[in-house]
Amino acid sequence: MTLLEFLAPVPVDPWLYGALTLVAVATGTVDAIAGGGGLVMMPVLVSTGLPPHLVLGTNKLQSICGTAVATWRFRRAGFLSLRKGAMMALLAFAGAVVGALLIRRIDAHALRLIVPLFLIGVALYTIFSPRMDDGERRDLLGDKGYAPLATGIGFYDGFFGPGAGQFYAASLVSLRGMGLTRAMGLTKLLNVMSNLGSLVVFALGGQVIWPLGLVMGLGAMTGAVIGSRLATRHGARVIRPLLITVSLALTARLIWSWFTA
Repeated sequence: MTLLEFLAPVPVDPWLYGALTLVAVATGTVDAIAGGGGLVMMPVLVSTGLPPHLVLGTNKLQSICGTAVATWRFRRAGFLSLRKGAMMALLAFAGAVVGALLIRRIDAHALRLIVPLFLIGVALYTIFSPRMDDGERRDLLGDKGYAPLATGIGFYDGFFGPGAGQFYAASLVSLRGMGLTRAMGLTKLLNVMSNLGSLVVFALGGQVIWPLGLVMGLGAMTGAVIGSRLATRHGARVIRPLLITVSLALTARLIWSWFTA
């Protein structure tokens, strides 16, 4: 494989660069606030007719650009400690590497049938629980107790992906006692590392369209600045409604896929 073939395994129509970058701005904004940007981005990428494995790899590249900026913004606003989150981030990375390796061998159809049930649970918890706010509470799990869950969600993000941000946020609020905005800050860090883990696997397999992913990444970074600014300024008042909306929309999308697959 030549360098050119590695960077761009298939040709991409020039107009797609601009169109997909605009979509990335919108999805990056939503993703920075509540996660779930892939709800829009993945169907759009699939509709371009690009091979599915290249869709997955390229999407991880553009996604990591946006989540990295969002992570930096949450840290700058004081809602994230990199030192305290480092071990969880490494576990998410490791889980995602294993998940991405397995997705190349295992049919994900069965998982698509199960995931909506978890997402419905996250949405219902967000709607009815008074705990989904910025108040800090006593944690039910310490770092060691939460470690398997961080690894498991990272594995899921590498293997399948949609809703990983919601799973991180809901578990950090309910099990670690974090306020919602601080939970979203750590969620962004964990998302960066799980995205990075799966990106490494796809990149080593030559399954990333680098020029397209990087251009889209610029759009995702722009959206991340907008979204994280809204989230850090307005906190749970913005995050909670959007988290509910994204969870329900993602659930509806995946349930729809049951009947169209």
